[in-house]
Amino acid sequence: MKKILFTLLLLTTGLFAQNKSKPNLETITLAGGCYWCVEAVYENLVGVQSAVSGYAGGKTSNPTYEDVSTGQSGYAEVVQLTYDKNVTNLDEIFKVFFTVHDPTTLNRQGADVGTQYRSAIFYKNENEKKISQALIKDLSKAKVYDSPIVTTLEPLTTFYKAESYHQNYYKNNSSQPYCKMVIQPKLEKFEKLFKNRLKKK
Repeated sequence: MKKILFTLLLLTTGLFAQNKSKPNLETITLAGGCYWCVEAVYENLVGVQSAVSGYAGGKTSNPTYEDVSTGQSGYAEVVQLTYDKNVTNLDEIFKVFFTVHDPTTLNRQGADVGTQYRSAIFYKNENEKKISQALIKDLSKAKVYDSPIVTTLEPLTTFYKAESYHQNYYKNNSSQPYCKMVIQPKLEKFEKLFKNRLKKK
């Protein structure tokens, strides 16, 4: 564990200077297990303007949670981030991503099992793909993890926003057992490692 954290911190870029110019917005779509967990983390990263839970990677139109939860739809639970490139960047976002979930477990995060919980980066252009490939190569070369990284790189075709009750789930349901046992530890880990990059509460 110490090796993983130390290596990720070495790979992380320096702090960003506060830029008060007009926001320079961009989006990226990530899958790292249950979208409630991913959303809860990124809602607290400075520079991220929104984190929206949804679905990507399948072929049918307008999937529902019930469709995706079967594990047969091809869709993954994802979070689409809108971030200000004047404040954060894709490099930092990916490093948070590889810190708060396990990219070595195929179609699984903890007790959440199925292709809908796969680790994936849905890129919309070659730049996002190249940055993703470079970071995965660096992490693999450094042998940060004991097992191979299985994170897939998939082209983003369509993003479907999840049902309203899935949005801001941790904020609205923090007393629920899943939130306390699964989401809260991930959030605490993120807050400890990226304490200088947290939004002011």
